[in-house]
Amino acid sequence: MTQDAEIIELGPWLRTPAGRYLLGWEQAQIDKAVADVFGYHALQVGLPEIDGLRANRMPHRWVASDVLGVPEPMDLPPPEDQRISTLSPPLPLALHCLPEALPFPSQSLDLVVLPHTLELASDPHATLREVERVLMPDGRVVIVGFNPTSLWGLRQRLGRVRTGVGLGRGPLFLPHTGDFIGYWRLRDWLRLLGMELEGGRFGCYRPAFASSHWLARMGWMETTGDRWWPVFGAAYFLMAVKRVRGVRLVGLAAAKAPKRQAAPAVVANRHGAEREMRVDEPQQGVNR
Repeated sequence: MTQDAEIIELGPWLRTPAGRYLLGWEQAQIDKAVADVFGYHALQVGLPEIDGLRANRMPHRWVASDVLGVPEPMDLPPPEDQRISTLSPPLPLALHCLPEALPFPSQSLDLVVLPHTLELASDPHATLREVERVLMPDGRVVIVGFNPTSLWGLRQRLGRVRTGVGLGRGPLFLPHTGDFIGYWRLRDWLRLLGMELEGGRFGCYRPAFASSHWLARMGWMETTGDRWWPVFGAAYFLMAVKRVRGVRLVGLAAAKAPKRQAAPAVVANRHGAEREMRVDEPQQGVNR
């Protein structure tokens, strides 16, 4: 259950057997979520090694990263949905920027995908506020991240090395950059920003094995874990929509608001002709 050497960056770690196992589950969740999101502008923030927008059909797509250059793309598993596999959307354009300062106007994007972006950001609160700013009303955000309350999270805590103290118990299983954000904690952050949860689930229930052989032997834990201990999956997926509530006047503002005029009513005279007359106008000449 240990690795020969500690891998720091998340991108190289995703090429290990455990990383590919995790990426396969996350890619399937993202593909299903973004396939039915319609609009014109979609953005993926962080982790350019994967293609979180490959199943989406929006014409304008970007991948933003704070790393210069384009990393070598990963050999991703094919989409499970055959309808998605037949799509050929345009390749996303690469942007170099910080996740806390996206180069887009307010309310200009229909979809934002965050693959482990909040965990690796220097300020996850500012990153999430920036995502809320650029999203249009009813725009969607898709987030995947590591679950700290899981077997993988426990293995990571046991491998932590405190600087200058030396209380570590072996190399880390997961990349040590960034801090894991719990699923329920992230839901609270989204609610504070006026985001409404549309879907979420946990996955990857196999223990923290680095060997592909042992990961394959523990495949039976997927269905068992999803049924009996779903909140202990190694990763979680979450999708939220930006809601903009209507403005309602109260108090003095409501009293000063102009009153609406009565709607016109149609009244027939004795000759069968019709004319418009307000309901508060004296009804003269009406055939009774």
